[in-house]
Amino acid sequence: MSFAALILHNVTVRPVRLALTALAVAIGVLTVVSLGVVTHSLEVSDLALLKTGQADFTIAQKSVSDLLSSSIDASTLARIRAEPGIAGVTGVLIGTTRLNAANRQFLEIGIHPADLAAFGVSVVAGRPFAASATNEVMLGWRAAENLGLHVGDTIRIENETYRITGIYSTGQALGDTGAMLPLAWFQTYQRQPSQYTLLFVQITPGASVTAIQARIDRDFPQLVAIRTLQQFGRADRSLALILAADKGATVLAIIIGAIVVMSAMTMSFIERTREFGVLSAIGWTRRRVGVMIMSEALLIGLIGTAGGLALSLLAVLGVQQLPSLAGVLQPVYTAGVFGRALYTAAAMVLLGGLAPAIRAALSRPLEALRHE
Repeated sequence: MSFAALILHNVTVRPVRLALTALAVAIGVLTVVSLGVVTHSLEVSDLALLKTGQADFTIAQKSVSDLLSSSIDASTLARIRAEPGIAGVTGVLIGTTRLNAANRQFLEIGIHPADLAAFGVSVVAGRPFAASATNEVMLGWRAAENLGLHVGDTIRIENETYRITGIYSTGQALGDTGAMLPLAWFQTYQRQPSQYTLLFVQITPGASVTAIQARIDRDFPQLVAIRTLQQFGRADRSLALILAADKGATVLAIIIGAIVVMSAMTMSFIERTREFGVLSAIGWTRRRVGVMIMSEALLIGLIGTAGGLALSLLAVLGVQQLPSLAGVLQPVYTAGVFGRALYTAAAMVLLGGLAPAIRAALSRPLEALRHE
């Protein structure tokens, strides 16, 4: 029997133990991959929201439960607009609503029509809504396509019927799957007069974005200027907590998986002590015995990793259907996520299999042969 065939035989000869050990690895991989995909996808969606406008950076209220809970009043917008180095500020009010079963988190953006160009909005069909209108709306081209609606049609949003005056494009998938409404009407309807969710800031040519960001953070302590994804957690506490949970879950999965693998491999060592004595007696080196044990652990890890990846795909599909995430979470599978799954599984089996492998390699042949 070849060395590889012996390893395969040793792993599969006890199918129940193999299944339980591989399951522990699979659960660890499932946790890491699922949380990784969800957090990365939420990061991408949030960053897309911040980049909907053609701005150098975005301003939000600091440390809110989520970005859409941010609230900035009109007087603060006016003060920021008067700051040196700032060429323009576009204030928008953002909300979400359940449009239908397929659009449970439909994006609504209240904006003044005069700010559309500065916000990076291109009207690809029809015309913008009037600033004082109460029954006009523009749909993103993706939303119009998904809903099968065109200019001149009507759409019902939150018990209000609107006439579609235009179809727009922002160049961002999230922005193009929503609707834009007259700012004044949307503020009144949402009972948030003179309030904005986010401010999109454009600086004058030659000015330092970093310096202006730092000045905004200093002069307006209740606000935070955001330009990169790394700065996003300063505004959205929920995403920061999710990212922290993601890192913690990886460490916990490695620890628990390593303990389970170690328990299984130690039990296997105890049961096979006489076998190791025989192998040593016929000339196997300690190194070869240790490599055999580690190879068995790695094979179990590969089986568990494959199962964990399959389970994670199903888990993400399930999470995607949750009412709070439907239409918002668009899973993004990156090489980095799968890389984390592989190194998590590798850490589990290496840490878990190392001690049993060393014990097997160092076992004395005569003592092992006397073992019953």
